[in-house]
Amino acid sequence: LLSLNCPPCPQRCGTILLLAEELSNCRDIVTMQLCANKLDKKDFFGKSDPFLVFYRSNEDGTFTICHKTEVVKNTLNPVWQPFTIPVRALCNGDYDRTVKIDVYDWDRDGSHDFIGEFATSYRELSRAQSQFTVYEVLNPRKKCKKKKYVNSGTVSGAGEFLGLLTQLNFTVAIDFTASNGLPSQPTSLHYASPYQLSAYALALKAVGEIIQDYDSDKLFPAYGFGAKVPPDGKISHQFPLNNNVENPSCAGIEGVLESYLQSLRTVQLYGPTNFAPVINQVAGIAAQVTDGSQYHVLLIITDGVISDMLQTKEAIVTASSLPMSIIIVGVGPAEFEAMEELDGDEVRLSSRGRYAERDIVQFVPFRDYVDDSGNQVLSMARLAKDVLAEIPEQLLSYMKTRDIKPRRADPE
Repeated sequence: LLSLNCPPCPQRCGTILLLAEELSNCRDIVTMQLCANKLDKKDFFGKSDPFLVFYRSNEDGTFTICHKTEVVKNTLNPVWQPFTIPVRALCNGDYDRTVKIDVYDWDRDGSHDFIGEFATSYRELSRAQSQFTVYEVLNPRKKCKKKKYVNSGTVSGAGEFLGLLTQLNFTVAIDFTASNGLPSQPTSLHYASPYQLSAYALALKAVGEIIQDYDSDKLFPAYGFGAKVPPDGKISHQFPLNNNVENPSCAGIEGVLESYLQSLRTVQLYGPTNFAPVINQVAGIAAQVTDGSQYHVLLIITDGVISDMLQTKEAIVTASSLPMSIIIVGVGPAEFEAMEELDGDEVRLSSRGRYAERDIVQFVPFRDYVDDSGNQVLSMARLAKDVLAEIPEQLLSYMKTRDIKPRRADPE
């Protein structure tokens, strides 16, 4: 404790508290890149100008600033530049020590507005190279005041994964079979009230709004399956939601949602529930470029039992040698034993004596992310995290099986 004196004034002018901690001999250096989604709007005439502040926890429980990112102007979905920091500065070599990260909205006069915070550790941050990491940004004051408060946005990072020169291509397939119920009825899984999105729309937004940050053109081919489509009323298992066979891509997740809602008004829900056609459709595109520069992710949202299980298994086994992954989100109360088999976490999927080259399917039941009161807005960040957790590992496993060395962007 140092006292500050200001001669000739006899009174003390203040004190400086010095805290010392023995430095570890850790020489590691980490490079990270983070992005955020749906942060709170703080500026009256704009959105927000977000930046991050990293705090290292000290041995006495206090926190010390160790890094600030640059400010990204006028956006609620910022992508910060990659930065490099010594692990010793971040956590003094203790991989499990708490790292606190605050999110602020920059103000010219220095009175930056607090958006929210989250806590992590270097070990968690470093795992981002093999899984998507999604953190909920929470504002404690808002959480206490508002009963329906969910979060003030999310921050995600994919560590080394972000640095790979591999283009992610995201395709959506939505179940339009009659078992979902009439969309006009509140009991339908496709029903959207004035106050609540449908289960399908919620699952699509939760996953899509995270993954679109990793898709450079943000153009997503979107299909429906299991419906009778105009003008002739034939059953289709891969009709474009935007009704454009030549170009089924929608602009961003909002574009997919808009086309999905329009399709609900024009097609007749029917059946059966066939996955194989849309899997083969994406697999055919994935087979065109296999050098590791392109990787495809197919999101299937469905309510029930697969009608073409044998064909679907065959399609997945074939696709397992291609640069693609399949995410299946099950909505509704049905049992999803068949989906668990396709997931292949316990037993490697096989078809007609052939085994899948690698595990490319991730399944999650949507109901596991709805709280006891039935509130579907609960933690969409948790859904996105669990759904996307295996994608980077699956991408890297494809690279390894083909002996493809990940190419990285040249440093500026």
